[in-house]
Parts: sequence; structure tokens; C-alpha cells
Amino acid sequence: MSLPDSLNVPIFRNIFYPSDFTPASEAAFAHALRTALMAQANLTILHVSPDRGAEWREFPGVRAALERWGLLPMNSQRSDVAKLGIHVRKVQAVHPDPVESVTSYLAEHVTDLIVLAIDQSKGCLPWLSKSVAVPVALESRQMTLFIPKGAAGFVSSYDGSVSLTNILIPVTSTPPGQAALQAAVRMAYRLHRPIGVFTVLYVGEEGGMPDLHYPDMPGWQWEKVIKHGDVVDVICGTAEEIKADLIVMTTEGRHGFLDALRGSHSERVLHKTPCPLLAIPVGGFIASVLEAESESRPAF
Repeated sequence: MSLPDSLNVPIFRNIFYPSDFTPASEAAFAHALRTALMAQANLTILHVSPDRGAEWREFPGVRAALERWGLLPMNSQRSDVAKLGIHVRKVQAVHPDPVESVTSYLAEHVTDLIVLAIDQSKGCLPWLSKSVAVPVALESRQMTLFIPKGAAGFVSSYDGSVSLTNILIPVTSTPPGQAALQAAVRMAYRLHRPIGVFTVLYVGEEGGMPDLHYPDMPGWQWEKVIKHGDVVDVICGTAEEIKADLIVMTTEGRHGFLDALRGSHSERVLHKTPCPLLAIPVGGFIASVLEAESESRPAF
């Protein structure tokens, strides 16, 4: 079966990455930049500081990274970045409350994907004493890619190479998981991954496995797994077992990711995941696009 033409149409136009100027967030920066290249999108890098002491040169070096990745020649010019099909904007905000500053920015600017580094031991961005990553995602309906502190992720900061061969997709009846399956296929396709495995995990009785449609992806296979036990322990244990490079899951909430989910399965997975986690809030624009792509696809 041929792949749908819709996979060739990027759905990310605007990617947002709050930067903290520390090595702990280098992996998140690499994922944000690589995703922007994949989608030919706009990338906004925002740093929030209580004062104006931060220097512009402290922002992540986009050209330096692209040169290191072999995508730009050495000593390239700023205009050369645009030739790769992306536009990068660096914004410095002076505000005493990072959460308010970031969410205010998101409220005023169209964003399709947020990329966040998170300190799992604190549930926050590594550079702050207060939780930011969870409230930022809570206040938005955008897809959010969380990169755990200390995790290399599936994009190399050093050379930009992608190692994405095992994607874990936990599913339940509520929220519906079809958008997560479509997002996983899109990631593999747009990142030009030739082979791999999509593992669809359901925790519960076999009869409760939701009826989903599994897109055909050449070189990739679908594995359906049903397990019993504590949902979070099973998800994180399975991620470690299959050496997952990415977990993709839909989340439910009237106001965005993790709304009314504090202490629930989604947030607990976020705090324990051994790899990046892509969260897709149901009801959002991107989720609607992904669900529409799944119509009339063959069942597994």
C-alpha cells in the first residue's frame, strides 16, 4: 500500500523552544532544530530572565550546530540558514515569572509544537527552582515534546543524526489513541527512518484494546502488546525493555496537556520515562489533522 500524499505536507509551521543557556538543555535544542528542519518550519527560541544580564551570544548557536551537522559550510552567514527552509527567531524576555512570560508568549503567537527540557526529579525545567514545563504544557493545547534531563534522545547534539527505530505508543479507549499512531508514522516518515518498530501497548484486559487503524509504513512493522499491571510501571518498563527512542501518547484535558492529570498516568509517565515523550492533546488542531489522516485506513 502506498503512503498517503498528506504525509508530504508538514503540519508543524511554528516550533517553540524555551532555552536555559545550560548544557542540560542541549538535547532539547537539538530536537527542536532537527524538527524545524524536518518540517521546514519557523523556530522561536525564547529565554526568560528576571534581568537583562543575558547576552545574545549565549543563545544556542544555530549556525554553529548546522555547520557541525554538515548542513552549512564553515563560517556561514545568517542568511544561509533560511536557505535550508527554516526561519529562526531568538527572543529575550525580561520577566520575574518564567511561567507567565512563556504562556503569555504562547497566547499571542501561533505555535504547533513546544519542545521542553524537563528535570524529572522536580517536574520542571532544569534551570528553575519552580515547575515550568508542566504549567507551560498545561496552559497550551499544542503538542509538546519533552526531553528528560540527561537523556540523549533520538537526535544527536553532536552531528544531528537521528536514531529512531523503536517508538512506543500506549493507548486507551479514553483519550482516543489514533492521533498518536498517526504522529508516530509521521515522525518516522519525515525523519526518513527506513526501518523500525511501532509498539502499540494496551494495559488491561484483551477485550478492552481499542479498535485502531494502523497505517502501512514500508520498512516498519506494527507490534500489538497487551499487558497487565500498574499502567505507569508497565509503560515505562516496556519502554526500557524495547529500548524505546520515543513514547507518543494522546492526553486529555479541556485546557491542554496534563490538565486535570496531576498525579495521574500521563504525568507519572512523564516523571519516569527513560526517553523523550511526545504528548498530543485531544481536541487540538494538530490532533484533528492527524485523526483526519487516519480515515479509511485498514485495520490491524
